[in-house]
Amino acid sequence: MWIRGDFGTARFSVEIADDEQERATGLMNRPSMATSAGMLFVYERPRSLSFWMRNTLIELDMLFVDETGVIRNIQERAQPLDETPIFGGDDLTHVLEINGGLARMLGIDVGDQLRHPSFAQADAAWPC
Repeated sequence: MWIRGDFGTARFSVEIADDEQERATGLMNRPSMATSAGMLFVYERPRSLSFWMRNTLIELDMLFVDETGVIRNIQERAQPLDETPIFGGDDLTHVLEINGGLARMLGIDVGDQLRHPSFAQADAAWPC
């Protein structure tokens, strides 16, 4: 999976969470994650999305993405084990979780684009 923006491009090896059980479990109970890794949550239709950090042991950046692959909101450094809902926005189909602080370090920002086959390629801002 790729991200592009004013900073250039970045590549991540992502696990896909595209069913109810996988999305419910997410990155819970993992003590660490490789720097170039992440988890991509995929939803079939645009919706309002909120996440929390229950049983999540590592700090995360959450990138909330619309159906064209454009980042609409970024929650930086979500705190481990915090159960406060993090509202990502409306009309979203994807959430990319990466290590906390990495979005700022790389220069990833709202408006940047994701490239992955889970986006409808005819509508994707950056098709595969």
